[in-house]
Amino acid sequence: MHTSASSFPIATVGALVFNLRGEVLMIRTHKWSHRWGIPGGKIKRGETAEAALRREIREETALEITDIELAMVQDCIDPPEFERPAHFLLLNYVARCIHDSAPVKLNDEAEEFQWLPPEAASKMELNQPTRVLLGEILRRGTSTRPS
Repeated sequence: MHTSASSFPIATVGALVFNLRGEVLMIRTHKWSHRWGIPGGKIKRGETAEAALRREIREETALEITDIELAMVQDCIDPPEFERPAHFLLLNYVARCIHDSAPVKLNDEAEEFQWLPPEAASKMELNQPTRVLLGEILRRGTSTRPS
């Protein structure tokens, strides 16, 4: 029986990226109804999740990351704020940018970015998966924040 690839969940990676001041990078994108979220994207065939994460962060922000740690996995089925119906399996990470003074350079997927404390980020107009991730990180406290 042949099944199209679209009938399966799409594996994606994304990271809550911290700087040395303990702030997180939030990105606003049209794909998520102009809501704020984290950088990330699809894993390509033959690519490890961590390699995909590094590539997506580099493509979307021009940042290099380190201290990569899996934070949680989310099922995201037809999120209402996403631009089209989709079923994602989201591998959510926390990471730290390597060069704290490196400028963020957004690609055409994003509209704007902000660095801010996680507590302040949680009060923004976030897409639902980012809200869940930030809530989990805040609930855990400082133990999962990159040092």
